[in-house]
Amino acid sequence: AKEVRTSTEIGANSVSMAAAAVRLAERIFPSVKEQACLFIGAGEMIELCMTHFAAQHPRRMTVANRTTERARPLAERFNAGVIPLTALPDEVAAYDIIITSTASPLPILGKGMLERAIKQRRHRPIFIVDLAVPRDVEAEVANMDDIFLYSVDDLGEVVREGMDIRVAQVAQAEAIIETCVESFVHWMEGRELVPVIRALRDSADRHRRHEIEKAEKALARGDDPRAVLDAMSHALANKLLHAPTHALNHASSAERDQFARLIKQLYGLHQE
Repeated sequence: AKEVRTSTEIGANSVSMAAAAVRLAERIFPSVKEQACLFIGAGEMIELCMTHFAAQHPRRMTVANRTTERARPLAERFNAGVIPLTALPDEVAAYDIIITSTASPLPILGKGMLERAIKQRRHRPIFIVDLAVPRDVEAEVANMDDIFLYSVDDLGEVVREGMDIRVAQVAQAEAIIETCVESFVHWMEGRELVPVIRALRDSADRHRRHEIEKAEKALARGDDPRAVLDAMSHALANKLLHAPTHALNHASSAERDQFARLIKQLYGLHQE
């Protein structure tokens, strides 16, 4: 178990693993929102996975655990149902997405159980992520039609792929911010207002570094890179434009026209 955790970095990247499970589910189903999700176990990894899946607002969420008393607080947090493990043979066919992570020494989901479930579902697919060590799902299930089974190692690959993309996205974001900052202060280049220029640059750079730090944290959580870039660019634009818009909105009647002309000149604005 220790070797698997080390090689797959599940201990260090459990949040990324949970996010990867959602991304894999989105490859199987058009929308997680329309699916019923079953979480087997009540430990930290299941809690993280429920957090990520709940953000997608699935149609239904249920926690299955050997002791329902232990699972109930977790289920209540996500407005999910609770069933005992003994109910799985009768209940498993009702779920499209299954995430399992228990300490059971023996498999919980067997080939026979899932064959019956697929038949009841008229061969609608089931997406399963087995995060347990040893496995909660019998190995033969991987060869079944209409079952998409992923292990800890599979999620590790998705996490590593995602990290490569995020590193590239951060570099791209830094380049975009640098360009924006340079454009914002370009008109002051060559002027003799060195203290003002330095203060303006320092202020813009503080905003830049703050937004990069927020973006890196969001990317490390597994958030969508495009959404992170969009949020970062909006936040940076709002911060850089806050001072001139605040001054314009709070200017006196006598100052307003002068401020408006200055802002148009600074930003190269042309009214239609």
